[in-house]
Amino acid sequence: MSPSIGSELRSIAETLARQAGDMALRGRKSGDVTATTKSSPTDMVTQYDKASEELITAGLAQIRADDAIVGEEGASKSGTSGITWHIDPIDGTSNFFFDIPMWAVSIGAVDEHGPLAGAVYVPALGEMFSAARNEGATMNGTTISCRDNSLLSDAMVCTGFSYRISERHTHAQRVAQMVMKVRDIRRFGAAAVDLCFVACGRLDAYFEEHLHSWDLVAGQIIATEAGAIVTNYEGAPVTPEQVLATTPLIQKELIALIAEAGGHS
Repeated sequence: MSPSIGSELRSIAETLARQAGDMALRGRKSGDVTATTKSSPTDMVTQYDKASEELITAGLAQIRADDAIVGEEGASKSGTSGITWHIDPIDGTSNFFFDIPMWAVSIGAVDEHGPLAGAVYVPALGEMFSAARNEGATMNGTTISCRDNSLLSDAMVCTGFSYRISERHTHAQRVAQMVMKVRDIRRFGAAAVDLCFVACGRLDAYFEEHLHSWDLVAGQIIATEAGAIVTNYEGAPVTPEQVLATTPLIQKELIALIAEAGGHS
């Protein structure tokens, strides 16, 4: 029996994410890393972000020439197949620059129904997360699932802060109100990694605003296939503008807590 299109795209995403991630990790270990800024002084890009995206897009051009591409560092290509790839060549560039291991290569594919397949590779940890629609999620080939936790007070929650400096006051106030009602709050600085950590049970929830499609697509399919619920802050369909990924049994309470603590910026 031939593999599904989702399984095929998942395998492609894994292969290209590993190649790009290992290349970037070698660069990081060499110490030859230079950075410039984009939308704000905290929004960084390095030569390895660009090299990673070039490697991935070149690979897709050979394997899936009819697919569309959207990449963080400017890759943009229309397609005729109905498949669009959303690429974050290094998610967590600030972590990469400072040699903090929480960065990843994120490659996700969508069709007319939404996320179809994706891979998130965390080179410094040696961890490959991937999933395809209706085929489950894995880390390094082993099936993963979100944590079975029904207590908000026991929830390990993760968030992120906007590159928009003007909004960080709102985010800080929200965290200050929430931290007393959950086990603890983390901030790792890479949305794709955060979503995968919900998927494998290291976190109970993750929420953040003002992301982009390339931050979300691969992590969303991985978290969803691992049993997490991925929505906006009101429980409606997720968009990059508002992302909430939770283990199912605390979702409603967490939605209420976010609203109580300040909703959205």
